[in-house]
Amino acid sequence: MTETRFDVLAIGNAIVDVLAHADDAFLTEHRIEKGAMTLVDEARAQRIYDGMPPGIEISGGSVANTAVGLASLGGRAAYMGKVRDDQLGGVFAHDIRAAGVAYDTPPARGGPSSARCLIVVTPDAQRSMNTYLGAAVEFSTSDLNADAIAAAQVTYLEGYLYDPPEAKRALEKAAALAKTAGRQVALTLSDAFCVDRHRADFQNLIDNYVDILFANEQEVMSLYEVAAFDDALQAVRGHCAVAALTRSGAGSVVLGDGEVHVIDAEPVDELVDTTGAGDLYAAGFLFGITHGADLATCGALGSVAAAEVISYFGARPEVGLKDLMAAKGFMVRDLMLS
Repeated sequence: MTETRFDVLAIGNAIVDVLAHADDAFLTEHRIEKGAMTLVDEARAQRIYDGMPPGIEISGGSVANTAVGLASLGGRAAYMGKVRDDQLGGVFAHDIRAAGVAYDTPPARGGPSSARCLIVVTPDAQRSMNTYLGAAVEFSTSDLNADAIAAAQVTYLEGYLYDPPEAKRALEKAAALAKTAGRQVALTLSDAFCVDRHRADFQNLIDNYVDILFANEQEVMSLYEVAAFDDALQAVRGHCAVAALTRSGAGSVVLGDGEVHVIDAEPVDELVDTTGAGDLYAAGFLFGITHGADLATCGALGSVAAAEVISYFGARPEVGLKDLMAAKGFMVRDLMLS
């Protein structure tokens, strides 16, 4: 087996997150659906961006957030995703590398501009997103680094990237490369509407390649077209080695090794912004998996990481997650968090 250089290599939409606080009147003025993620074209993205209050710009995208969270825990993270050689593409590359994540996907020299997600957070902590995918969906098989995939314990795939046909082929090839190298594959379903679009393909990918599945309750219920979460639990059994299913304030349920673990949500003093909760849950969970923790501990690590990120603005931890976990007494076999 190739020498292990990374704990997790994540592949997904490379997006610059632009976050700002605003009230409901702003959503009404710009015809933004509250609490939803809406795909927009470049012109509409520019109009919304021009009207947004001052905020922050940071490298984003679901599994990119996970990679940054894993690096904050002290893990070895890498990322693949496409940007354009423009200003926002430069922001993305600099920011994710500064967070400790290996990133070497060559930027596009032409074509659509870099992707951006315009996130408006209202006083009730709801996030309303308008996303222009731009260069991100140009990711293709030619952007894959087979050596890096072979050197990662887990290759983590983002369901959102299944929409463009060439990107879908790239994810499937990445999964095959990982399995050929004797490595594990993880998948996040990303969104219930994404599952509706790709249900059969996701089921096939899970059955043939995926070792670790991440989904929230709406996504896993959509995957197996059932009306109750308990029915989804029964349906997912046997299709992958591990399923980590999140339930917002009700915590998560982890299936694997013939066991079911119910993980409580970590208490939060103040809910500020739910952006990135699922992404950071995956970071904690994958850190545990790649450092010898049992599944219950993996779920608890995910719960703590998710609670930390929703207690302030944005999808990235503002404190070192390694120190946070150490303060809470977490210890795993390969890396002592103390």
